[in-house]
Amino acid sequence: MFLFVSELAAACAKIYENCGDECKKHDYEHCQNCAKACLTCAESCRKLIS
Repeated sequence: MFLFVSELAAACAKIYENCGDECKKHDYEHCQNCAKACLTCAESCRKLIS
């Protein structure tokens, strides 16, 4: 069941980080909210791995 958790979490962290970085570039409130959410998720995924 937990065979690929680390690999999946690492992939998710990378995806969330890329999304957050892209959203940070835009000055709209909803983009900044999305960036915060994505970067928070990326951090959670990294914590799951460690």
